[in-house]
Amino acid sequence: MRRENYNDLLAFIAVARERSFTRASAQLGVSQSALSHTIRSLESRLGLRLLTRTTRSVAPTEAGERLLLTVAPRFEEIESELAAVTEFRDKPAGTIRITATDYATKTILWPRLSKVLRKYPEIKVEIMTDYGLSDIVAERYDIGVRTGDQVAKDMIAVRIAPDMRMAIVGSPGYLAERELPRKPQDLTAHNCINLRLPTLGGFYPWELKKGSRAVQARVEGQFAFNGTYQMLDAALSGYGLAYVPADLVQAHVAAGRLVRVLEDWCPTFPGLHAYYANRREFSRAMTVVIDALRYRPEDTKP
Repeated sequence: MRRENYNDLLAFIAVARERSFTRASAQLGVSQSALSHTIRSLESRLGLRLLTRTTRSVAPTEAGERLLLTVAPRFEEIESELAAVTEFRDKPAGTIRITATDYATKTILWPRLSKVLRKYPEIKVEIMTDYGLSDIVAERYDIGVRTGDQVAKDMIAVRIAPDMRMAIVGSPGYLAERELPRKPQDLTAHNCINLRLPTLGGFYPWELKKGSRAVQARVEGQFAFNGTYQMLDAALSGYGLAYVPADLVQAHVAAGRLVRVLEDWCPTFPGLHAYYANRREFSRAMTVVIDALRYRPEDTKP
């Protein structure tokens, strides 16, 4: 049966259930003559009489009864599923997939989402740790998290953090045995902890800047990791210098567990942004998640 004839089946179901063309036509919002013509056309195509009509009543034939019992439940299932889908529009529900670095996840995503999502048990969130700058459209992510300068121009970006200052740190024990670096070139004499990037299989160059002078320092050392917190742990253990977000090491520096070096060469990057593709349909779940992550300067004030 052609798809456009499904409406004929719905018309038959209405008449068979109501046992009346009058009531069925009122339910469907069509005239009795049009409804009668629809049923006759359906019977003609099937080559079967589906309804027995008298001046007083309408009843399904044996074939009509079988069709009613088998087809009607399937249409009810379809209607039920369509109703369930529309709930995604009416209430926050569904799965939101996010790709972010471990630093963004631990310092921003988890603290903010964990406070909000208890109110929305129908929202599911998947957070994948990734330093590969994934294509969120190709990889079917709903949201990506990057610094503002890394967000593609065709994406919609929402700031979720203030500008990010970087820091180069080492433990007092490690630095006690070596001369402090005064310029980026001095890093060649140091054991530096690298960040391995999945893109091109290389290490992340330390992006340093002083005034108008910019340097991408390619450092070497005994350890390399694919996560910020492992690099921090290695630095705390005295294995060398690490290049990490300054807010991550602030408490360690204040407590004397780490020492900052080359401070005048450590740049400030545009803050982290949550970004997503420009879609016409924007689910309530996405609205809840984006609003929870949105940066509000007043939230950081004491």
